Amino acid sequence: MSDHTTGPGALDTKQHYEILDGLRGVAAIAVVIFHFMEIAIPDYKESFIAHAYLAVDFFFCLSGFVIAYAYDSRLPVIGRISFFKLRLIRLHPLVIVGTVLGIVLFVFDPFSDLWLKYTDRLLVMFVAGCLMIPYPVVRERFFNLFHLNAPAWSLFWEYIANIVYAFILIRLGKKVLWALVVLAAVALFWQAYQAKFLGGVGFSGDTFWGGGIRALYPFLAGILVYRSGYIIKSGLGFLITAALLLAALMFPFSPAYNPVAEPIVVVFYFPLLVALGAGTNAGSRIRKICQLSGDISYPLYMVHYPFIWIFLSYVEKYKPTLLHMSIITAVGTPLLIALAYGVLVFIDIPVRRYLKSKLIDSSPAATH
Repeated sequence: MSDHTTGPGALDTKQHYEILDGLRGVAAIAVVIFHFMEIAIPDYKESFIAHAYLAVDFFFCLSGFVIAYAYDSRLPVIGRISFFKLRLIRLHPLVIVGTVLGIVLFVFDPFSDLWLKYTDRLLVMFVAGCLMIPYPVVRERFFNLFHLNAPAWSLFWEYIANIVYAFILIRLGKKVLWALVVLAAVALFWQAYQAKFLGGVGFSGDTFWGGGIRALYPFLAGILVYRSGYIIKSGLGFLITAALLLAALMFPFSPAYNPVAEPIVVVFYFPLLVALGAGTNAGSRIRKICQLSGDISYPLYMVHYPFIWIFLSYVEKYKPTLLHMSIITAVGTPLLIALAYGVLVFIDIPVRRYLKSKLIDSSPAATH
C-alpha cells in the first residue's frame, strides 16, 4: 500500500489497498490545480476547487490509517530506532529534493528578484528546510513556515505525528484513543471557528499551532478506523470513491458556512471515505492506474510548489488574462505530474533503495 504523508511510495506489507493509493493521487493532483487556481482566481468563492486544501486533512487521515496498518504489530518487534529510520528513508529524500528545487527556482526566478532581499538568510532557509525546522521569514509571500517548499509544513506535522505514534499512540487502547479523537474533534471545530476556514491554518508562522490541530484529529481518526476494523465492504470501485473525494474538495466556498462545514467534512466524511476506500477493490484494469497514482502522489506534492512561486511572479509582473492563466494551469499540471514521475523513478526510488540497503537490510526491519 502506498504511503503518502501529508502529506503524500510503498509499504510492501500485507494487503494492498489500491483504491486508497488512487485516492491519494487524486488528492495530490487536486492540490496542484488548487495552487494554480488560488493565484489565477484569488477569491475562493469563484474557484471550482476552492476546498482542495482539505486534501491535506485527508492525507493526515490516510497516514494514520496506513501507519497503524503497517506498524501496530511490527513496531514492538523492530523497535523505535528502526521505525524512525524507515520513516526518514520514506519521507526525507523528497524533503531534500523539494528544498533544493525550491532554492534553485527562488534564486533563478525569471520574473522576480525577491531573493535578493534575503541573500543573508538563504543558507539558513535552505538548512532549515532540509532539516524540517520551521523558519518563516518571507513576509511578502504568506510567511510560510518553509518558503523554499511551502507544502513542507504538513510534513513537519507528519514527523511530529510519527514520533507521537511511536512513543504514545502505539500503546493506547481503543477507549483512550476514542477519548482523544473526541477531544481532537472539539479542538478542530474550535480552530475552524477561530480561523473562519481551515485553508488559512498551519502553513504560516502566524498559524503554526493550528497546523498541529489540523493534523491531530485526522491522524488519530485514521488510526481508529484501522484498529476498530471500520472497513466498509462495497463494490464502489475507484471512480465512485474518487468522485466522493472530489465532492469534498470542490463544494462551494462560503464564509458563512465554512467554520461548520469544513470540520464536519474532516471529522465525519474523511474517515468514512477511508473506510469505504479500504473496503473496495480495484478491478484488474484500473489497479495499475491506482498504484501509479499513489506512487506519484508524494513526489508531486513535494516538488510542485517552487513552480507555483514562479507562476505567481509571472502573474504579478505581467497581469495575464484569466484565459492565459487557465492555459498555463492546463499545461502546467500534467508537466508537473511528469516531473513527479521522473523524480520518483530516477531519484526517490533509487535513493530509498540505497538507504535501505545500508541502514535497514541488516536489521530486523529488513522485511519491510
